[in-house]
Amino acid sequence: MHDEAYAYVTYRAYASEAAHTGLGTVAKLFRKTAHQDRYEHFAELAQLTGFVRSDVDNLTETIAGEHHEATVMYPSYAQQARRDGCTAAAELFTEISGDEARHAQWFTAARDALIDPDQEQDFPVGNRVPAVSIPAGPPHCTGQTLTNLKDAMHGEAFASLKYELYAKHAQRTGHPRLAQLFTNIGSTERNEHFAEQAALAGLVQSTKENLRTAMTGEQDGATTTYPEYRDRAAQRGDVGAARLFNELARDKAEHACRLTAALAEPFLDKHGNRHP
Repeated sequence: MHDEAYAYVTYRAYASEAAHTGLGTVAKLFRKTAHQDRYEHFAELAQLTGFVRSDVDNLTETIAGEHHEATVMYPSYAQQARRDGCTAAAELFTEISGDEARHAQWFTAARDALIDPDQEQDFPVGNRVPAVSIPAGPPHCTGQTLTNLKDAMHGEAFASLKYELYAKHAQRTGHPRLAQLFTNIGSTERNEHFAEQAALAGLVQSTKENLRTAMTGEQDGATTTYPEYRDRAAQRGDVGAARLFNELARDKAEHACRLTAALAEPFLDKHGNRHP
């Protein structure tokens, strides 16, 4: 699920870059691939694993994750960034640590409200953060800090889609304010935290390079990751999981073929300029 969430957010960023440079066909391909990763692959894996539980259970898991990021992960990443001389990353990690601490408080207040009707029901829900374009460019950090940025991006992408699932569940159970909280925090994780980390990590490159990166990832999913998962599931006798992993491997192979074909084509941007 982590890989599918990361692919979704990354491909949306790649689509934005392609559209910005007038490569509408490639942008459409990235958006289509991202859509399947999110609304089919991520959703099917979540259903298979029984990922979404009760609202209280979802909140308890969320609070633990946010607390860990606020008190352990991001402070340690900030310290490493200072050792590596990447001040921008150190400042960003410190800022996000504070955000996650605040999120943990809000989620705790929401859980208290669900458990005890006598608790304050008007808990904070934050604000929805609009999508932003991630600028193309090289990494601003190196070494372990660059590795930490990439790790954090995977976590933020996963959290953003996880919270959307939790929001839908809260809406179904008659808790619209909780749904709004999950939705708003999810947008912060994706459109603020992930985006700022991605800019420092140099996630977005030229569209040609983005296609190469995406193609390599899809090929790995088609030939290694999902076939291995399928075989392990089959060995355990989990027919449903094996079938799903096999379907995902086929989808990844199709994605890789489309990306390879796009990479082989010369590009004409919005000005009619040819990009070989």
